[in-house]
Amino acid sequence: MAKDQGADDDAPQKDVKSEDQIGALRNEIDEIDRQLIVLLSERREKSRAAAELKYSEHTPLRDQLREERLLSSRVQQAKEHGLDAHLVTKIFHEIIDDSVRYQQQFLQHKVNAADGSEIALRKVAFQGSNGSFSHLAAEHFFSRHETPVMYNGSTSYKLVLELVERGEVDYGILPIENTTSGGINEVYDLLQRTRLSLVGEEKLQITPCLLALPGATLAKISRVYSHPELILQCSESLKDFDAIENSFNTAATVEEIRKNGATNCAVVASEEAAHTLNLQVLQRGIANQQENYTRYLVIARQPVKVDERVPCKTSVVIATAHKPGALVEVLKVFQSNKVNLTKLESRPVVGNPWEEMFYLDFEGHAESDQLQFVLEEARRHSRFLRVLGSYPSPDIARTEVSLAQKGAGSQKGASNAIPRAKGTAAEASEQKKESSGSTKLFSRGYKSQDTIIQVKGVELGGDSFVIIGGPCSVESSAQIDACARHLKETGGHILRGGCFKPRTSPYSFQGLGYEGLELLVEAGKRYGVPVVTEVLAVEDVHRVAETADILQVGARNMQNFTLLQEIGRTQRPVMLKRGMSSSIEDMLNASEYILSQGNQQVFFCERGIRTFETATRNTLDLSAIPVIRQRSHLPVIVDPSHAAGTRELVIPLVFAAKAVGAHGVMVEFHPKPEEALSDGPQALLFDQWAEMMASL
Repeated sequence: MAKDQGADDDAPQKDVKSEDQIGALRNEIDEIDRQLIVLLSERREKSRAAAELKYSEHTPLRDQLREERLLSSRVQQAKEHGLDAHLVTKIFHEIIDDSVRYQQQFLQHKVNAADGSEIALRKVAFQGSNGSFSHLAAEHFFSRHETPVMYNGSTSYKLVLELVERGEVDYGILPIENTTSGGINEVYDLLQRTRLSLVGEEKLQITPCLLALPGATLAKISRVYSHPELILQCSESLKDFDAIENSFNTAATVEEIRKNGATNCAVVASEEAAHTLNLQVLQRGIANQQENYTRYLVIARQPVKVDERVPCKTSVVIATAHKPGALVEVLKVFQSNKVNLTKLESRPVVGNPWEEMFYLDFEGHAESDQLQFVLEEARRHSRFLRVLGSYPSPDIARTEVSLAQKGAGSQKGASNAIPRAKGTAAEASEQKKESSGSTKLFSRGYKSQDTIIQVKGVELGGDSFVIIGGPCSVESSAQIDACARHLKETGGHILRGGCFKPRTSPYSFQGLGYEGLELLVEAGKRYGVPVVTEVLAVEDVHRVAETADILQVGARNMQNFTLLQEIGRTQRPVMLKRGMSSSIEDMLNASEYILSQGNQQVFFCERGIRTFETATRNTLDLSAIPVIRQRSHLPVIVDPSHAAGTRELVIPLVFAAKAVGAHGVMVEFHPKPEEALSDGPQALLFDQWAEMMASL
């Protein structure tokens, strides 16, 4: 018995000794880990020193031949020490990635701080609450910046853009696409309008979890709240719950659930949100696909400069002509110049059913000679093209070696250089030299073929002679309806009507505003004709563009450059009227303000200029038509009504305009000109208009 008792006494002593040994080993492992951290920090400092040298000496950021040799050497060392070569390769890939990103960020800071263009980082806006995936993406992206960051949760994607536009935050971050649910349409549509620039990109693995109050059980959950995008990503996991509700602010939803003690409710969010909101995780990884990533775009008021040694991406939005093969013509430009497209997404043009805008992402910087050449070529085949931004690419091309390789081999990693077609940059440079100042977007030197603008079946700029007609001002529903019906019955093409009227006297009729616009658009739809109206203020541009088919820039605003630039950011055709005392050169240059913002659908309107002659309201410069057609590829029409000022002179001037090669005319007519609230004396009677149309 004594022997047995002694054996029992020895057991706990043996356990204590074993635990001490394990504890000592763990302490040694911890010390090794601490040393690894110190060594990684020291390695990063060496990377910083290397980045400083590369910046000062302007040498390449990467030497992938050296990286290949390094990895080959590490694989051999791993084998000699009995380590798994694949594991060692993965570790050093991460170390090299960190070094490359760190050096890229260093160069980016230098190139943007050198001329003071780098924005002092203060606030970053995102949609959602703390712990949301957008918040995590923002933290991940800005963790590479050395300046402290404050994060601002917002209730909507639109508000994120508005906060950046108003200067209340420095940056915004928006999700643009997900590998499970696809493109995020709302964000794509917002990018059509914004004047902000894309300055960065982040890709984040999304691991949605089902979260609930402490004590809740999965079996009792009947109602789930989630952002609509997460609902799409987790549709398979959520299909068996009784109710799925949209939630755009997880924190606010959780607060309501907690207040009601609703243990039958859950939210879909990140595991980090569970810690932030004191929730328990009921299920992890509930997305339809485990490889679930979201791509985010970072936006700012000013574009970012990208060091030429840093891989770069560019995003543009393009609208092509509505004809077979139009998109192919644009894509061939990228293909023939060996520019790699990484994304092509389409979205409907607001107000133009079955017409699409295309978003393109591709490798390279928009300011490079090669891509400037490519974009100019693409613009020739587009009716709208705007560069949304060029920004550092988050994708690091990894250098790969065979795990069986023992020595240095040939370079197998992807090149860091932008792919270039032979002679492309040189051709672009030569083209600029040869054109000697004629490369303005309106010029024949830029585009030799005539631009043809299509608006709801009407072709302006081709062989047909387009007739635009209607009253000077929209005065009532009955008046504009009668004009639209008469225009349609007599063969007119486009209905005009002023809703916002710039008048010489502040006491004259100023138009019905948006009420008039609604009446004009309704009349156009009723009789199947597109409509054109003038827009006066920058803040009205996009609202008017939502419904009007053509935007008119009046004579008084021809050199309102802020207005021209804002109109250039829309996708609507633009009629640019010649200023009352402006030269042809002035008008051509005014069009450049619109074209330079992306909108290539501009046509001119000669409406007469002020001279010493008083026999007519203005002097109609018909010689401007052949001059403009010789110097520009853009269409040109004539407005004889404002030139003549009296209806008896209008019809002869219409035929004169056609004779000198105008692409169309804009003529005013009114059911009762004597009662017109503006410009009655120059408006044709209905019978006169019908006679003119019959003669044409």
